[in-house]
Amino acid sequence: MLTKKQHELLIFINERLAESGVSPSFEEMKEALNLKSKSGIHRLIGGLEERGFIRRLAHRARALEVVKLPDAFAAQAAPAAAKPTERGGKFSPTVIRGDFKSAFPSAPSGMAAEAVQLPLYGRIAAGTPIAALRDTSATIGIPASMLTGSAEHYALEVAGDSMVDAGVFDGDTVIIQRCDTADNGVIVVALVDDEEVTLKRIRRKGASIALEPANKAYETRIFGPDRVKVQGRLVGLMRRY
Repeated sequence: MLTKKQHELLIFINERLAESGVSPSFEEMKEALNLKSKSGIHRLIGGLEERGFIRRLAHRARALEVVKLPDAFAAQAAPAAAKPTERGGKFSPTVIRGDFKSAFPSAPSGMAAEAVQLPLYGRIAAGTPIAALRDTSATIGIPASMLTGSAEHYALEVAGDSMVDAGVFDGDTVIIQRCDTADNGVIVVALVDDEEVTLKRIRRKGASIALEPANKAYETRIFGPDRVKVQGRLVGLMRRY
C-alpha cells in the first residue's frame, strides 16, 4: 500500500507522461503536491521506486517510468502511453494510527507446543515507510513458544529490503510484542508523524531519535522525540520457502 502523498505523486507523474511523454520536474511535483521543499519529493520518489511503482531511466534527465499503478486505479485507467488517465476520486489510505491497545490476544500459559492466533496487520515497510493496512479479519497461527510471556502480540508482513543485514527479508512475517518503549539497538515498529509505520532499529542520543536500517543502501533517518512513537518490538520471525 502507498501513503496518500505517494499515491498522489504516482498519479501526477503518470498523467504528465500520458500528456507529454516527459516526466515532470521536481519543482513541478513539489507544487502539485503542495510541499514546502524538494526533499519531500525525493523521499516520495525513493519510496515509489523501492515499492516497484516507478523506475529511473539511466543517462536521461528527468527520466521516470511508471512501472505499475495501484490495483484500484489500474482497473480504471489505461496505460500512460495509450491515453491520459483520469484521477480516480479521493484516495483514502488505511493507516495504523498508533494505538494497538485493543484486540491483541495474549499467549496462554502452558501452550508451548500449540499455536496461538495473532492478528495479522498487513504489510510494513522495511525500507521507506509506507502506510500499513490494518485488517482485523486476518490472523496467523504462531507457536506459543515464540511469544514472550503474557504480553500482547501481533504480526506484520515485511515489504522491502532495508533490514536484510539483520536477517529480516521481504515477505517475512515478523512477530511484534506491543510496547511503547524500547532500549537502544532494538528493532521496533515505529510510528512516524502519526501516519507512517516502519520497521527499524532505534537509537536515542540526546533529544534525537534515529531509525536505523540494516542495509548500507539506505540512510538513517533522524527525528525529534515528539515525531516517533514505539508501537512494539521485534521478538520473532517466520519465513516461507
